[in-house]
Amino acid sequence: MSSPLIQWYPGHISKAEKALKEQLKRVDVVLEVRDARIPLVTQHPQMPDWVGSKAKVLVLNRVDMISASARQLWADWFYAQGEQPLFTDAQHGKGMLAVTKAAQLAGVAVNQKRRDRGMLPRPVRAVVIGFPNVGKSALINRLLGKRVVESARRAGVTKQLRWVRISEEIELLDAPGVIPSKLEQQEAAIKLAICEDIGEAAYNNQRIAVELIELLSYLDATSDGLVSLDCLESRYGIPVGEMTGEDYLARLGSDRCQGDIERAARQLLNDFRKGVLGAISLELPPP
Repeated sequence: MSSPLIQWYPGHISKAEKALKEQLKRVDVVLEVRDARIPLVTQHPQMPDWVGSKAKVLVLNRVDMISASARQLWADWFYAQGEQPLFTDAQHGKGMLAVTKAAQLAGVAVNQKRRDRGMLPRPVRAVVIGFPNVGKSALINRLLGKRVVESARRAGVTKQLRWVRISEEIELLDAPGVIPSKLEQQEAAIKLAICEDIGEAAYNNQRIAVELIELLSYLDATSDGLVSLDCLESRYGIPVGEMTGEDYLARLGSDRCQGDIERAARQLLNDFRKGVLGAISLELPPP
């Protein structure tokens, strides 16, 4: 029997989840950050339990990495589910004002209750929660207007919880990325690996690169033109045609990387992650 494509559950994530649950008691608002390329896969299954009766602000980050058409489809779909997503590009500081306003608005009710009890208002306490590498720390740095929390384009940079004062009105808790202890669907885990939303140690680059090609082929056939395989040909000069993902990666290695398939796999994944292949959604709203 072949081993699963993706395997994980690093100890620091488990500890972070325990610490997060403790801190949630002090929080008024939850800012849930997801990856706009895979907004369903980056929804943590425990999020409804963590949020409970608290206010929640849904942030879809990396909006610059999906097309305007895909963004509109997702906006319409979330509205139909009763949610109002805020689209951000934390890397370049886009959409930050809307996030700040939403957090402040959510805290108005908290301070009204305090006033009703004869207590003084206090800063709204918000927590930023999401999978590793969806851009939580970059979001906090942008909200602050300066770099105070470490941020990088890889999973697992934030290792501990810390409170950061955003303004007189808001305090933010920066939490390490949390991933489910189990992900029943390997398909979901594969998308997380492609988008680098889990650590590289959990997967094999060549297998994930093959899965990316196969996924692009599937989306090319089913997305009504929103995702096209032409992105590969225009980047590498190699049409996919009837090739399987494995065949294409081998050809890419042969033609562009002196036969080094591992190097070809890394280049393909990096090109996707940096947006070199274009604005590509790996998920589209369910019908």
